[in-house]
Amino acid sequence: MPTATSRIRVLPEQLINQIAAGEVIERPAAVVKELVENSLDAGATQVDVEVEQGGLSLIRVRDNGGGIAREDLPLALQRHATSKIASLDDLERVASLGFRGEALPSILSVSRFSIASRTPDGAHGWQLSGAGRLEQAETQPSAQAVGTTIEVRDLFFNTPARRKFMRAEATEFRHVDQLVRRVALSRFPVGFTLRHNGRKQLELRPAADESAREQRVGAVCDEEFLANAAYLEEERMGLRLWGWIALPSFSRAQPDLQYFNVNGRMVRDRLVGAALRRAYADVLHGTRYPAFVLYLELDPMGVDVNVHPAKQEVRFRDSARVHDFLFGAVHQAIRRLRPDPAQHHRVQFAPAPTAPAAEQARFAYPAGPATVAEPSRHPYAPAPGSAPMALAEPPLTIERTGWAALKPAPATPAPAVAPSDTPLGHALAQLLGVYVLAQNAQGLVLVDAHAAHERVLYEQLKRQLAEGGIPSQALLVPLTLHVAEDEADQAEARRGEFARFGLEIDRVGPTALAVRAVPPLLIGADTAALVRRLLGEAAEREDASHFAEVRDAQHRVLADIACKAAIKANRRLSLPEMEALLRDMERTELANQCNHGRPTWVQVTMEELDRLFLRGR
Repeated sequence: MPTATSRIRVLPEQLINQIAAGEVIERPAAVVKELVENSLDAGATQVDVEVEQGGLSLIRVRDNGGGIAREDLPLALQRHATSKIASLDDLERVASLGFRGEALPSILSVSRFSIASRTPDGAHGWQLSGAGRLEQAETQPSAQAVGTTIEVRDLFFNTPARRKFMRAEATEFRHVDQLVRRVALSRFPVGFTLRHNGRKQLELRPAADESAREQRVGAVCDEEFLANAAYLEEERMGLRLWGWIALPSFSRAQPDLQYFNVNGRMVRDRLVGAALRRAYADVLHGTRYPAFVLYLELDPMGVDVNVHPAKQEVRFRDSARVHDFLFGAVHQAIRRLRPDPAQHHRVQFAPAPTAPAAEQARFAYPAGPATVAEPSRHPYAPAPGSAPMALAEPPLTIERTGWAALKPAPATPAPAVAPSDTPLGHALAQLLGVYVLAQNAQGLVLVDAHAAHERVLYEQLKRQLAEGGIPSQALLVPLTLHVAEDEADQAEARRGEFARFGLEIDRVGPTALAVRAVPPLLIGADTAALVRRLLGEAAEREDASHFAEVRDAQHRVLADIACKAAIKANRRLSLPEMEALLRDMERTELANQCNHGRPTWVQVTMEELDRLFLRGR
């Protein structure tokens, strides 16, 4: 509030521009972003970026776009002067990257600035320059090629307090490098080069076809990402999503390989981040981050890009529809992963199994430590007189990356697969009561029995819950639990809901519960801990406002059941039991990771074994 002696005044134009610069010019990388986006809006097919001392000494951006006419050049350095919008309707449908008309005057206000531009029909270019403000209103002739070149020197020279906030040269250049890479992934048809202190750091040629786009992704994100990623494409509800998603096993300790674009605009959006985290939730450890390069296309009217000064965030008009579409597309793509021993622990896409539920029953492993007598026949051998059980369809492969297309293959009857042809091979033995050793065509397969069985049970439980409820088995002697009174109230009110989880729970006192039936998988397990977990989740679901939150809470309970019921360490397995586990893994969605995101199996090829023993040398 103004004091009694202060007067309201109009701020000087120079100070207005410097305030605007504080909103959008955080560091040299922000200058590069604004200038490169202007080049792209001008239709450039080649953009060259050169910086010195991390961008603090020099930023030069040169493009071959349409250029700026001589008479418009002074206007380009005035606030709120733009060629990209003229009305509110244009603003609501804006498709250009920049449109505020603040970037160039803001940059000019905090640097020694020059701009030279030439249109295709111009005999030569024209130039303007200034230090904090324009030094002359008249343009000067310039030997400029068609397009625009902007030089920004001594950034923040006249605002020393801002310059003190800049980091070391290497840090500032790293931000510039990351920015150019993000922009390069948003515009495949455009070529980019980046130089730092005279040395070329990045050179990307225009990528017009699918192969060239893959090459650019590999050059920007590294070839390891591309080797562990699959191409995704889905379109429905007026939304189109395409790009590359990485294997859950290719997770990262930080979100440094996450590129998301909306209508050609690189963004970091909370709604998008939440949807993709949920899509990977079943296969990633809580401290790991997925990697992806994705592109969302929708009607410009469906997204508001005018919500952030630096245009780094967007707002979707139908956020629930966008969230559900993103989650569904990526989640279903991940669920179609299948083991691919030829790619070691990499996997490939296969159509989801279409076998009837009765055919998908799983071999049950007793939870106790007692030795199990071997069945008279293989657990997955067909019963006498019955047709042989069909496995999932053979996976489709795609050349170069070793992945199959995400689009499901036509539904056709799956042929019976001989055991020798199974991806995970034949069980050989059990190592220290923890790992199953198997032999396949590529060599040795090692399976974490607990992790693999946990995933198999988890997916089975999810399917049973979706189909109406988990079967239960009555306890010979009911289990009595003493809980808080409010928890007993929850158990009484949600008795029918708990029954869907295979639990029959009665209230037998103000703070006492009797558990009379549990899922068969939990016979002998710590049922008391599970019931207490259920009561806690019930309170959480009571406050849930969205179906997805309720489903996530239910899945956490199912994951807890699966973890408690899965094979424990030192549990001796027979060969038929190990074989059954391998076949289960081949049929089960997401079987490459357990519920906590850890890998369930690894492949050691004959070549790797030969190297260990120096064979052939």
